[in-house]
Amino acid sequence: MDGWMDGRKGEGHFGGGKDQTNLTPPLSPQWDLVCSYRQLRQMAQSIYMAGVLVGALVLGGLSDKFGRKAMLMWSYLQLGVMGTCTAFAPNYASYCVFRFAGGMALSGFGLSIALVEWIPTPYRAVTVAITGFAYTLGQILLAGLAYAVPHWRWLQLTVSLPFFVFLFYSWWLAESARWLVLSGKAERAVKVLQRVARINKKKEEGEKITVENLRSNMKEELAGLKSSYTISDLVRTPVIRHIFFCLSIVWWGWAGFSYYGLAMDLQNFGVSIYLIQVIFGAVDFPAKVVVTVSLSYIGRRVSLMVALFFAGLVIIANIFVPTELQTVRTALAVIGKGCLSASFNCVFLYTTELYPTPIRQTGLGFGSTMARVGGIVAPLVKMMDEYYPFLPPAVYGVAPIVAAVAAGFLPETLNAPLPDTIEEVESSPEGPGWGRRSWRVPAALGWGRA
Repeated sequence: MDGWMDGRKGEGHFGGGKDQTNLTPPLSPQWDLVCSYRQLRQMAQSIYMAGVLVGALVLGGLSDKFGRKAMLMWSYLQLGVMGTCTAFAPNYASYCVFRFAGGMALSGFGLSIALVEWIPTPYRAVTVAITGFAYTLGQILLAGLAYAVPHWRWLQLTVSLPFFVFLFYSWWLAESARWLVLSGKAERAVKVLQRVARINKKKEEGEKITVENLRSNMKEELAGLKSSYTISDLVRTPVIRHIFFCLSIVWWGWAGFSYYGLAMDLQNFGVSIYLIQVIFGAVDFPAKVVVTVSLSYIGRRVSLMVALFFAGLVIIANIFVPTELQTVRTALAVIGKGCLSASFNCVFLYTTELYPTPIRQTGLGFGSTMARVGGIVAPLVKMMDEYYPFLPPAVYGVAPIVAAVAAGFLPETLNAPLPDTIEEVESSPEGPGWGRRSWRVPAALGWGRA
């Protein structure tokens, strides 16, 4: 909802932008906010992104400690409750508080890595792409929903209530067996694996799994574990530290400025905001198909570098296109959006493959945190277009190019099993994914290498 809540209201109201058809005048009559309060609109967006940042910092570590499923369920509950409260916010201050809390919850399920930890190596890129298509479909459906439900309060309520349904069915989801074993809960891991084996019609193979062979299979990984891990483990050892700094730049450059910069500029392309939302969503389909093939056959590093570089290039090119050529400007923005969407598939998958299991969610959470830092600054950068019109797009374009350079210093992880300990990553001369044996329990269930 963050893109819509900032760009769909008529001029003179809280949302800003030009008049759109079929929109109910919302917040300014109720909250005494007027056109000159553009800064309040941008501030609300920054507060929302601050919530996403805090959620990425807090929930990532909690997921490594309490489990992927627990944090996923909590995030669904919090987002449903806070989104509903936002719809009934009586004033600007409470609106910002509820949006902040909702932003925190967004990080919780947006960063869930249970899917990656269950999927065998050859199918990870395809699986991440499929989940990305679900996001894209939601983005397109939101345009139609916003047209059908023009009042922002009813729209906010409509998109918030489904999270209670998601909470209900998330009870059925399986906890990450890899996390359970490495957290000393091997008995629960056996039950989860046997249940999954039954679902996959591999009941006999599942019955052969015992606590003893699980521990035997992962003896080296369990021996290398320590009692607890903190965010300091991201910078304690040299290889992990190198990965951490490079990924921080990548996450910052991808979502920090560019992605949110484009999202907040939807109303400035001279096209119906509903139509541009559909176009921005539809371009994800071909972009993600291409990048999925690239990830599977060329590799993670090159795919990420190319996607980020071309995203920055087309955003910068738009600076030199006259404003009267709206079709050309929109086309370039759509291409940039497609490249940025493709890079998300790359960076999400790449990050989960580079970090070992005990700090995987923490590392992913901190990467997302860097993106949200830029997301907080992005609305403020956008405000400078009143004085220096060329500056915001220049910043939005340079950021992904810098991120592409940083990605070039990361090791390749194509066809590599997930690392389970920090020691595995540090002892591999090529970085994560090299010279390690795979986790063989999923192979026993007929899934291939994990």
